[in-house]
Amino acid sequence: MSATASLTLPGSSALDEETARAELYGVLAQLYYAPPSPDFLSALRVAVTEAPMEGGFLQEPWQQLVAAVRAQDDAAVAAEYDRLFGGIGKPEVFVYASHYLAGFLNEKPLARLRSSLDHLGLARDETMPETEDHVAYLCEVMRYLIAGDDMAVCNLTEQRNFFAAHVQPWLPAMCDALETHPAASFYRAVARLTRAFVAVEAQGFDMLD
Repeated sequence: MSATASLTLPGSSALDEETARAELYGVLAQLYYAPPSPDFLSALRVAVTEAPMEGGFLQEPWQQLVAAVRAQDDAAVAAEYDRLFGGIGKPEVFVYASHYLAGFLNEKPLARLRSSLDHLGLARDETMPETEDHVAYLCEVMRYLIAGDDMAVCNLTEQRNFFAAHVQPWLPAMCDALETHPAASFYRAVARLTRAFVAVEAQGFDMLD
């Protein structure tokens, strides 16, 4: 899993809308897949926090995220990640779609996801230890569908179908779990940004009808 992002506020005039969407999916993928690297956190601490237009829906949660990372050092963020998502046995917060959609891991939602990935010509890297329904993997798929070069699948129709089937139905529930967890501080802000972005995406796809 690799995601590169400039950490420019989504909607910045420096990026067109589609690039901004892809960038934010990349940011979320990095934040959820592993403890963020020191370089990534350093970039986030100096990220632009002002949107070009007042009242931008993502501006406040983005500012909260930047404020949260500025309030903690790298070790604290890594420790929080490990506390919430790591450890031996059952994690305190699950980041897999199957858990929220079926109540168990490796269930029918994962099989349906794999069918969709096959349709898109995508497959999990065998070196990746996580199953495909990990939130970071799904963010990477969305980023590819937005920014990829294969126009047969990298288009708004495929984005909307994948989002509606594999992202929107469960991601708010994961955000609920994070926002209410007593150990979440930085990742509470990550969850709020995730929730706001999912809402923006859903609204945008609804407008296509």
